[in-house]
Amino acid sequence: MTAQLDVTEHGRVLVLTMNRPEARNAMSLQLAEEISAALETLDARDDLSVAVITGAGSTFCAGMDLKGFARGEIPVVEGKGFAGLVKAPPRKPLIAAVEGYALAGGFEIVLACDLVVASRTANFGLPEVKRGLSAAAGGLLRLQHRIPYHLAMELVLTGRMWPATDAAAVHLVNRLAEPGEALTEALKLAEEVAGNAPLALAASKRVLVDSVDWPLAEKFDRQEQHVDPVRRSADAKEGAAAFVEKRAPQWTGH
Repeated sequence: MTAQLDVTEHGRVLVLTMNRPEARNAMSLQLAEEISAALETLDARDDLSVAVITGAGSTFCAGMDLKGFARGEIPVVEGKGFAGLVKAPPRKPLIAAVEGYALAGGFEIVLACDLVVASRTANFGLPEVKRGLSAAAGGLLRLQHRIPYHLAMELVLTGRMWPATDAAAVHLVNRLAEPGEALTEALKLAEEVAGNAPLALAASKRVLVDSVDWPLAEKFDRQEQHVDPVRRSADAKEGAAAFVEKRAPQWTGH
């Protein structure tokens, strides 16, 4: 069986390329399972700090593979949801590098990522209402927390295309790139992230994500559960030593 996901390593950065350009990288069950496995590798390996997910060709991801759906195939991985990702993203940072269209489930993959780099000509959208459906892969759960409520509601209820330049204006997109350069720019951002301590990155991400609904009186105590092990880690000692010795730190993930 030919792989539908290309996985490469760039130092501490894992790059996942959805490789179904003939189908605009529409999500199949096989592709979802391969993404799930790659992200398990990301979280399991101490020598990897961050991942970038992108699409081959001129499209990020057009959503669910409707031909597969017609055959009774649903691209959902148990416990991880659509694309093996949206219900349970990795504990380490994940960056979307978007060219062309990120529509329906494709946009929901983007919303499950921690950082977004997009081509100036890219477009996002949740067009499910135009097809008699609702966005069920996290779009309705995440979008209003990423952008202003009324804008999120407009995008959901109209199903219209949303240019990446407009998304950048409200900070859903971290960095804009020239057409064809989204992955290059995403790798620059990923390398900047990967230069930092991996345990600290994962713990910081978790606190940012989980603390939204923590009771106010418990926030600092709950935070401590995640940041105290980082404070006691070998990497924390290495970070301090590297600062004193005026050298680049050598992270081990311990």
